[in-house]
Amino acid sequence: MAVENVAERSEPSLDELEHEGDVAADFIEGLLDIADIDGDLNLDVRQGRAYVSVESEDSSLSVLADPDTVQALQEITRLAVQSKTGAFSRLILDVGGSRDARRRQLEKLVDAAVAKLDEGASQASLPSMSSYERKLVHDIVADRNLVSESYGEGADRHTVIRRR
Repeated sequence: MAVENVAERSEPSLDELEHEGDVAADFIEGLLDIADIDGDLNLDVRQGRAYVSVESEDSSLSVLADPDTVQALQEITRLAVQSKTGAFSRLILDVGGSRDARRRQLEKLVDAAVAKLDEGASQASLPSMSSYERKLVHDIVADRNLVSESYGEGADRHTVIRRR
C-alpha cells in the first residue's frame, strides 16, 4: 500500500497574513478605481486571518455593501490573492461596515432559534451560510451558553442550535 506524501499546511505567519492583506488591498484598490468609487482601506490580522475593510465618508460604498456583493467580492479577492501568492487565502473583506450589519442579522437569527427552544423545541436549525458566518453563529451561541454544531456539505452546510 502506497502512502502519499501530503505536506501539511501550517498556519500562516503574521508576515504572510500581512502580505496577503497588502495583495488584497492592491486588488480592491484597482476595483474601486475601475468603478470610480472612493474608499479608504484598513488592514488588520484577526484570529489568524487577514482582514481588509473598506470605508468611506460618503455613501459611495452602499452599492457594494450588500452582504451577497461583499461575499462575491471576498471570493474574487481571495482568488486574486491566491493567484499572486500561490497560497490559499481565508481573508475577510468588510465593505462599509457590512460585517457588523451581518453579525446583527445573525444575532437576530439566533434569537429566533432560541425562541423556538424556549417554546419547547429540542433543537433549531439555521439556514445554510458561509463558513465565516457559521463561525460567527458558533461564537454568538457560545456567548449565550448554548451549543451549536454544523451539518451538511458545501452550499447546504448549516448550523443547529441546542441547549446544553
